[in-house]
Amino acid sequence: MASDPLIINSRITIAGWELTEQFVLAGGPGGQNVNKVSTAVQLFFNLMGSPALNERIKQNAAKLAGKRMSKEGVLMIEANRFRSQERNREDARERLKELILKAAEPPPPPRKKTKPTKGSIERRLKEKSGRAEVKKMRGRPIGD
Repeated sequence: MASDPLIINSRITIAGWELTEQFVLAGGPGGQNVNKVSTAVQLFFNLMGSPALNERIKQNAAKLAGKRMSKEGVLMIEANRFRSQERNREDARERLKELILKAAEPPPPPRKKTKPTKGSIERRLKEKSGRAEVKKMRGRPIGD
C-alpha cells in the first residue's frame, strides 16, 4: 500500500514508488499482540534523489532530519506510537509530510536595521552618568 502517492501540498506530491515501508516488531504496551505482530513502521524516503523536491527544500529537510538521515541521503522515519500497523503507517507518512512542509516554508525576511530613538539614547547616557556618580562616591574621601 506504499504505492499510493503522498500529497504534501498543491505543488509537491511524492510518488508511491519513492516510499519504502518496512514493518518491525515494536515494544511497549499491547500484550501478546506486540510479541506476535510487526506493528512498528520504518518509512524510507530517498530525500536527496527525489525528483519531486527542489534543491532548497532538500537542503532544508536534510538539516531538519538530523540523525534520521543516512550518508546516502535516505531519510528513515520510525513510527511505533500506536498498537495497530495501519495507524503507525499513517503516522509515519504524516510526520514525513510535516517535515517536508517545514522545509518548504519560505525563508524569514531579512532584518531591517533601525537607529535607536533620541529618547532611548538620552536615557542610556543619563543612566551611565548616574552609575558613574555612584562609583565615584565609593572612592576615598577628598580631605581639606
